[in-house]
Amino acid sequence: MKLSPRNHRFNRLAAGCLGVALVITAASADTRSPKTDISRSIDIFTSVFKELQTNYVDSIDAEKSINTAIAAMLNDIDPYTEYYPASEQEDLAMMTSGEYGGIGAVITEIPGRGIFISEPYEGTPSQKAGLKAGDLIVAIDADTVLTWHNSQVSNRLKGEAGTPLTITVKRPYNGPDSILKFDLVRSKIQLPSVPYYGMVSDNTGYIYLTQFTDKSAADVRNALLELMKNPAMKSLILDLRGNPGGLLESAVKIVSYFVPKNTEVIRTRGKGLLNEKVYKTTSAPIDTDLPIVVLIDGSSASAAEITAGALQDMDRAVIIGSRSFGKGLVQGTRPIPYDGMFKVTTGKYYLPSGRLIQAIDYSRRNPDGSVARTPDSLTNEFATQHGRIVRDGGGITPDIKVEYPEINRLTYNIVSDHWAFDFATRYAATHPTIPAPEQFDVTDTIFNEFKAFIDPTKFEYDKVCEQMVQNLRKVAESEGYMTDSTRKQIDILEGLLRHDLGHDLDNNRRDIDDILASELVKRYYYQRGQVAQSLRHDNAVDSASAVLSNPLRYKEILAPVKPAKDKK
Repeated sequence: MKLSPRNHRFNRLAAGCLGVALVITAASADTRSPKTDISRSIDIFTSVFKELQTNYVDSIDAEKSINTAIAAMLNDIDPYTEYYPASEQEDLAMMTSGEYGGIGAVITEIPGRGIFISEPYEGTPSQKAGLKAGDLIVAIDADTVLTWHNSQVSNRLKGEAGTPLTITVKRPYNGPDSILKFDLVRSKIQLPSVPYYGMVSDNTGYIYLTQFTDKSAADVRNALLELMKNPAMKSLILDLRGNPGGLLESAVKIVSYFVPKNTEVIRTRGKGLLNEKVYKTTSAPIDTDLPIVVLIDGSSASAAEITAGALQDMDRAVIIGSRSFGKGLVQGTRPIPYDGMFKVTTGKYYLPSGRLIQAIDYSRRNPDGSVARTPDSLTNEFATQHGRIVRDGGGITPDIKVEYPEINRLTYNIVSDHWAFDFATRYAATHPTIPAPEQFDVTDTIFNEFKAFIDPTKFEYDKVCEQMVQNLRKVAESEGYMTDSTRKQIDILEGLLRHDLGHDLDNNRRDIDDILASELVKRYYYQRGQVAQSLRHDNAVDSASAVLSNPLRYKEILAPVKPAKDKK
């Protein structure tokens, strides 16, 4: 069963009247339409479409029109019910297996500039051939792609393993030989679900899990067993931050490594009293006593929430981070005529405590069609095995919260306007090596080079203080307070609060260092190195390490709750 949250890369439109019936029958019994209503609605839709095809002044793209109509209906149900026509089966397969045929590179579209290689995956055809982050894709085979969009280039780069292609790129800062051609052969690309694991302290292991595919459980098992070969390894951090989920069965298998065999992990309930399924662990655990911290954040969803929530309900792990996404819906797939596949929400899942963590009830919409998260005041209390209070209706609330600073407009624009990306491209072109990820820091020299790299005339960001002074000036004028004295004082204030880009960059040095380090290390050591470097300055990992290094604190968090009469 598929549990991944909506991902804009994988949103797909529906097609075919049978898909309409499946979506309607997948709704709750209270909202199910009578058969006569369904038949009448389908007749009306068919008649309208036939009239369009026959009488509309211009030609109609039948497939596009049907897709648009069905998509509108599906979007009114929930974000996870989607149709995949035969031409898009590869996307669905990639969601469940992490595999696809291609060159193994992330590409990014920069408006007005073109499509760039953002990150070649280590060990793939793109990396082996010599493509680099920052390369502008000029042509694929004989076709110029400078005016193409991201999806067009992506579809062209993908293909059956073993098929050849030629990619022409323009490499910045490469002198007169900036136009380069690369002959590649597509291969089966396996996206790693565990791109990094290692020791973050003398006795704490770390596993970074990015998705729940049919290979994720084996990847986690292999990483765990490798870490346990180190006799000093006494505790584990399982990092599920940013993990959108995936296969329910993978989550159950991963939980099974840490709890006794035949332990209930979750149960799903669909339409009807008999449509309930209980998922229990079916294999012997690897270690039931190993202290564990699970890291989550607002992008941890679905199967990631099952893993974190089940271990929390069993008092088997301490959960650290920020509240998770809140997806408690289960999807199943159904075959559709003409080789299509329909992914439809078939039920809800309940954690061992009995709680449902779904944050949004899509069956209850506002008059304008919008939906909202369940407010905390309407959530219900449940209890873990040790009697600790947990709540439903809004994701997994961590046992220890870690606050992350808000991203301001300056740092946001450094990323969104590709200043860090372009700087890293130039830096990598002029510096053959950098220190290993575990030792790399953004030095004063690198930071000052970045400051000089930014063109103040092209760098745009919201200067809040200056805008507020302008607003104050306008309000004083409109309300009659703008005297000569007031004007002078506002002029003084404006001078004091006038933004200076160099000052603002220095003031945000810590956040900018993190952005630059991520971009730079990725150029030399790929995703594995990027993760290793990021762990050096990670508040959540530091918090986890502190808890795991203090056995008394760890046990205190998970300790059974004493009955009220025994409390003193």
